[in-house]
Amino acid sequence: MEFRESERVRNLPPYLFARIERLIAEKRSAGVDVISLGIGDPDRPTPEHIVAELTRAAHKPENHRYPSSEGMPEFRRAAAGWMRERFGVELDPRTEVVALIGSKEGIAHLPWCYLDPGDLALVPDPAYPVYAGGTLLTGGVPYYLPLEDKNGFLPDLSVIPADVARRAKLLFLNYPNNPTGAVAGREFFEGVVDFAREYEVLVCHDAAYSEISYDGYRAPSILEVPGAAEVAVEIHSLSKTFNMTGWRIGWAAGHKGAVGALARLKSNIDSGVFGAVQEAAIAALTGPREEVAESNMIYKARRDLLVDGLNGLGFRIKPPQAAIYLWVKVPQGHDAASFAEFVLERAGVVITPGTGYGPHGEGWFRLSLTTPTERIREALVRLEALGPVSVRA
Repeated sequence: MEFRESERVRNLPPYLFARIERLIAEKRSAGVDVISLGIGDPDRPTPEHIVAELTRAAHKPENHRYPSSEGMPEFRRAAAGWMRERFGVELDPRTEVVALIGSKEGIAHLPWCYLDPGDLALVPDPAYPVYAGGTLLTGGVPYYLPLEDKNGFLPDLSVIPADVARRAKLLFLNYPNNPTGAVAGREFFEGVVDFAREYEVLVCHDAAYSEISYDGYRAPSILEVPGAAEVAVEIHSLSKTFNMTGWRIGWAAGHKGAVGALARLKSNIDSGVFGAVQEAAIAALTGPREEVAESNMIYKARRDLLVDGLNGLGFRIKPPQAAIYLWVKVPQGHDAASFAEFVLERAGVVITPGTGYGPHGEGWFRLSLTTPTERIREALVRLEALGPVSVRA
């Protein structure tokens, strides 16, 4: 017997990375030595002092009971302290910080707090698919903001029609950016805050990659802008910074109403993050940072290896200042999907077609730096064997 799915689920596109994982599994089961440059999942282990704290905390009987859905006070204080140390931002951990089961959960649930069916959310294109997916699940309508090379992959808020801006309830942003690797400066965020005030739009800034940067660059927080906490919530994750993608913990900070609404929604949906994971996260946020710096050095070396290697094959890539991705134009004679298929079939290398991040991703593909360096070298050898490419200007 088959049952009719809800309209909200039928309207959801298949999740990009689930498709990629299935494709990799199929190729490997067929005996293909697949090198995946597709998914941004750190290949280095979680620092040992964090794992040790998890082990210790897992033996505590109080952590075997239901945790608070908003997060234990000690974790929220640690997150607020980290924000103060890193960005100079003062937050009340009781009312301006809420724990998340990974940043993806918070991003997906925030639209449930503010969108009714038919309401608009301003969504970058290309972008992490969850911004649009979370909006669609509420019955909301994504209004796409093109991210174009000529604008440094920043949305031009000035071209949004006034009637659209007035109808919009949410604005999603993400810098350092996935998939483009673009960065945003303080001046850009000041303009965003002005826009949000004028049109009464809540800004959701996804800052998952704030700690992965190169060549002396340091990403700002939107909450550094005076008054930003009146219109913005910023979402942070321990996943990429501390190689903790499987641990599922992060936090949302800033606007008291948004933090409170998320906490209230979550109390009806989930039972919070395992207490031992929260204690381990405290160890991460308050502990040594040498392994974070080491990871950044490794990512930088991989970035330089890929950029130099691909430019030698005819691609035209500028090294990004942050995040763990390269955003690359496809060669002439291909679109995003056909080039990804060509590379997989002929070289056994997985790349992510730009269209997986939205229509404006056409003509681009994404590479991740989270693959061991020797496998990246092998991928470059395989790509070189395919012959030189010609890339559109």
